[in-house]
Amino acid sequence: MRKLSLTAVAICLAAQLATAQIKLPSPSPGASVMQTVGTTDLTVTYSRPSLKGRDPFVGSFVPAGKIWRTGANGATVFTTTTDLMVNGKNLPAGSYSIMSIPNADAFTLIFNKDKAVTEASYKQADDVLRVDLTPKENNEKIETFTIGFSDLTDSTAKMNFMWASSKASADLSVDVNANSAANVDKAVADKPEDAAVLQAAANYNLSKGRNLEQASTWIDKSISLKETYRNLYVKSQILAKMGKYTDAVPLAQKALSMGQSSNDAAFPFFKEGIEKSIEEYTAKIPNMPGMKSGKGKKKA
Repeated sequence: MRKLSLTAVAICLAAQLATAQIKLPSPSPGASVMQTVGTTDLTVTYSRPSLKGRDPFVGSFVPAGKIWRTGANGATVFTTTTDLMVNGKNLPAGSYSIMSIPNADAFTLIFNKDKAVTEASYKQADDVLRVDLTPKENNEKIETFTIGFSDLTDSTAKMNFMWASSKASADLSVDVNANSAANVDKAVADKPEDAAVLQAAANYNLSKGRNLEQASTWIDKSISLKETYRNLYVKSQILAKMGKYTDAVPLAQKALSMGQSSNDAAFPFFKEGIEKSIEEYTAKIPNMPGMKSGKGKKKA
């Protein structure tokens, strides 16, 4: 009878602990890594098993050649905020589980649409993308399974899977220009009456030589909402880019004059550029006398 009572107490205690959801140390602690590439945010959420004297991919501990959740505990989840190229293959924006098939000389990386997948529930039909990676030997032994990013540029990165003496890397790339242009268009659509947003959008198009007519429309509206030396200067640059130097010069001169009287602490960073632009635009106008730098007046 006493044995039954103790068993009942143990069951009740276990149930209470489960209900209370007490946070206790995990042998494979959770982790999250986020990396921005250009304008794209990449996030991986996973659990990190440790070797503890075991060797993965050679025996029963994470066996080679079999589907693996690429971590421990729950599914490893990968999220990209824009479309992404993985080893030259397209992965649409969204969240996916990362599964893999590790081998000594190959590592199949799998993005699956079932974000709660396990080795037992995995279905290849739910795969969104598969790419083959070539594992390389690490210079040092990695005790705890690690997913990370390296070799960053504004449009590319490597996603690395490192454990024991092995490292497999996937080449990631994004269309940063297309993503940035889409962000610009969305910002204008969301705030069509915001002078600063319109100026920034026009300046982006100017910097990329993208749709200068649209940039001109945006900057004209920005100026009509709130005229500043900054949007006047952007307007002058757009006109110059379109070859309209005669129209660009007086706007640049006005920008210089407004800036000098604006008490804007940032103006000194613009002053030299505006003065140089006035000189360059003036030199490209036939029979146009030179301008004195910084004063916007004709030479005597």
